[in-house]
Amino acid sequence: MKRKKISFMLCIVLCTMVVVLASCSNNSNPQQNNEATAEGTDLSEMSFEEIAEKAKGTKVTFYGWGGDEYRNNWLNNDVAVVLKDKYDITLELVPMDIDQILNKLSGEKQAGNTSGSIDVIWINGENFFTAKENSFLYGPFLDKLPSYEKYIDTEDPETNFDFGYPIEGYEAPYGKAQIVFMGDSAKTPEAPASVEEFSEYVQKYKGKVTYPALPDFTGSAFVRNIIYEVCGYEQFMDMEADKETVRKAVMPAMEYLKSLNPYLWNEGKTFPASSTEQENMFSDGELFFNLSYSPYSVATRIDDGAYPDTVRTYLFDKGTIGNTSYMAIAYNSTNKEGAMVVIDYLMSAEGQAGQFDKLKALPVVDNNKLSPEEKEMFAKVNTGKGTLTQEELLSRRLPEMPANLVPIIEEIWLEEVVGK
Repeated sequence: MKRKKISFMLCIVLCTMVVVLASCSNNSNPQQNNEATAEGTDLSEMSFEEIAEKAKGTKVTFYGWGGDEYRNNWLNNDVAVVLKDKYDITLELVPMDIDQILNKLSGEKQAGNTSGSIDVIWINGENFFTAKENSFLYGPFLDKLPSYEKYIDTEDPETNFDFGYPIEGYEAPYGKAQIVFMGDSAKTPEAPASVEEFSEYVQKYKGKVTYPALPDFTGSAFVRNIIYEVCGYEQFMDMEADKETVRKAVMPAMEYLKSLNPYLWNEGKTFPASSTEQENMFSDGELFFNLSYSPYSVATRIDDGAYPDTVRTYLFDKGTIGNTSYMAIAYNSTNKEGAMVVIDYLMSAEGQAGQFDKLKALPVVDNNKLSPEEKEMFAKVNTGKGTLTQEELLSRRLPEMPANLVPIIEEIWLEEVVGK
């Protein structure tokens, strides 16, 4: 999932505002308030069948990053049709960057608005951390959804923790992502498998390699992957979110990244502003290296003619970072029932198989929980040219860093590698 980041300072400010707002309330029980809809219905006492019945004839808004035209088409066409036919729910996709979504929720929270326009939110990482810490989300709701127990590995760390932060039923898994690197084998037959080989690669193809400027989601993940390669990842899993502690731990990786600058595109003086800009530069031949959180995106781009069929994906031998994106419900959604039905469908075998087929997104379902017929839906999906198998990806999948360390690392990169 790509999105802009909320700064760490904004997170602190938001937390402070919510504490002040809470102290001005009537000392009501926040959990009890969060279990009720805008109309006062207590969803905790309702079965999913009753929730689905109440959702009939309603509209559900789905807010999230809108830069992926393939996902937009899938949601607007395939998913929307099924939801209308199966549940009589109208799905409305509202493209919006996550920072704008959180700012909107923050403003509504300050104004005491209990009837917002946002129902479902596509979210993960530090943005989930910010939203949950500031009571922008409704929940817990996950255990009310049949697809959760039926299809999801409830013991999976990525089901219970988002970038190391406890989910506690406030979001549902949507799709798995994992960093892959890519190059056109007709131009660059090498597939660097380590930081040492990547350094040689950058020097050989001077000016043709770079990565998106942080805090771009993919660029930030690339830097964290380099940190894992150079410094290991275990020490960060329970590290204190103290800037100087983090700086000391990541400095060998920052020195490595700085050593690449003279050989990067524009000599590392500037970086592409976004992963979309980097992808366009790669597609145009201006760059020989690209990276993506969508491990099967190469196949899609080959199919639509954006990439030649000689483009290939690869990983470092030690692995690459993977994470899960999630769906949450706004605290002041006026249609929590409809939101729960939509989320349940997208988490089901049918919804996940459709997403895997049309978007080539790694499924979140537990294969061991699928029926033979459901397994066949996934088995028949052709992941396309230039891709790695699920087994290859998952065997070299590394855990995400705790959410509260990410903005600190981005600040350190700006200071140590860019020099600002």
